Parts: sequence; C-alpha cells; structure tokens
Amino acid sequence: MPALNPWILNQLHFQAQLYYRSAHQIRTVHQAVPRVADTWRDCMSPENENRCRQVLQANWKLYDMEKVRTGARQTQGKNKGKWASILVSLCYNEGGPAFLFTLRSSTLKGRHKGDVSFAGGKSDPSDRDVVATALREAREELGVTVPTERVWGVMKPLRDASGMMIAPVLANLGPLEELTFKPNPEEVDEIFTLSLSHLSSPQNRGYTHFRSGDKHGYTLPVFRNGKHRVWGLTAVALDHTLKLIIPPYSSVTEMFNS
Repeated sequence: MPALNPWILNQLHFQAQLYYRSAHQIRTVHQAVPRVADTWRDCMSPENENRCRQVLQANWKLYDMEKVRTGARQTQGKNKGKWASILVSLCYNEGGPAFLFTLRSSTLKGRHKGDVSFAGGKSDPSDRDVVATALREAREELGVTVPTERVWGVMKPLRDASGMMIAPVLANLGPLEELTFKPNPEEVDEIFTLSLSHLSSPQNRGYTHFRSGDKHGYTLPVFRNGKHRVWGLTAVALDHTLKLIIPPYSSVTEMFNS
C-alpha cells in the first residue's frame, strides 16, 4: 500500500472517513442508485454545462497569478512554490459521456510512473494562466489541441504530498471519434476512457485507508472494476468533478462519509 503524507487530507479539504454501516444503510445507498443513473445521461447537456460554468466561475479568484505564486511559496515539501495543472477531460465515447485518462509511462522517473492520471504537468513561464498550462500539457502528452471554448472552468486547487499545487481544469473534448491522438511515448503508455455510468455506480467506488503510525490517518476515494484502478490525487479530482456534474452523486457518496 503506497504511503501518502498525513497532512494531505487537510490540504485537499477532504474529510471523508469510511465507517462500517448497517445492512439497512447499505440498502438505502443501493436504492438511491437509480436516481443517479437517471441523471448522468444529461450531465453534458447545454443546461448542465451552463450550470457548471456558473458554479466554477467563483473559483477564478483563487487563481490570480500573483496570489497563486505567493501562496505556493508558503507550501512545504520539495516542490514548494511550484504549480501544475491537469486537464480533467470529459468526452463522448461509444455514444455516452465518459472521462479520458492516461496511463503514465512505466519508464518515467519518480513514484508516479505507471499510474493512471489526467493529462497535465508543471507550469511553464510562458503559460499565461493555469488553463494554458493544462491545454499545453494535453497537446504535448496526447497530441490533441483543445480549444479554450471547450474549457468549462477550474476546480479548487489541490496539493500533493510533495507540496506541488495542482489546478484541475475541466473541459469537454467532445466525441472521441472526431479526435486524432498522437500520445508521447516518453510520457504516456496508454489512453483509455471510463464511462460516467461506470464511475457513478457505488459498486465501482471504494476507499483507500492510510495509517499514521498505529492509528488511522485518512481515507481517499478509489474507482475500481475498470480497465485500470483510479486512485490518489487523480481520484480526488475525479470525485470532486463527479459531485459537480452529477449533483445527486454527492448525496449518495455522503452515505459513506462522515
């Protein structure tokens, strides 16, 4: 089990902790599933896109670049003062909404090689903002150019165990059959999708528990039963996005959290 730094929970504002529920509570969760299943089909409708854009609009104030640089310098860890962006990529695949992921190259240096992730990377001095970073990284890693009008907005920043601040940028890439990918083999081993119907099902969602010494430390989400397991910071960004684009999803997952 990979060890993550205990303070990440506070930094991610993620307070979820899984408890053992009674059989009645478990039945209640399964009864709520059809309501979610009825909703995810409309999550990429123009009406829902406009709603999400309005919600995300408030987050732009968190990305004033002068404040971003000042705040980053106050973080701890080897990547103190550094920022990165990830492109949380919605798309259509096989007629339904899905998320696009990459499997990081197994030849990369560092502990994240071979992990599932969204396209992304560190900011460059030439990037005018966090969105520009995410779109540039997607172009370099996936070989696709995502127009800025495809971007719905930015989620609240996350922080990884190294002190790196992460800006999750949400975009809708559209139908996959209209895109031609040219993945960079030095960075990406594989591109794959997971459908929203799969990701929004409680049967495909779990939690990873991390310990601090001999005590429970914190709990992070994990998405399983797909081609690859989605966990860590990628799962946190995905979880936050699902709660945004599928409102009933959060009411179901709250049954597991305290």
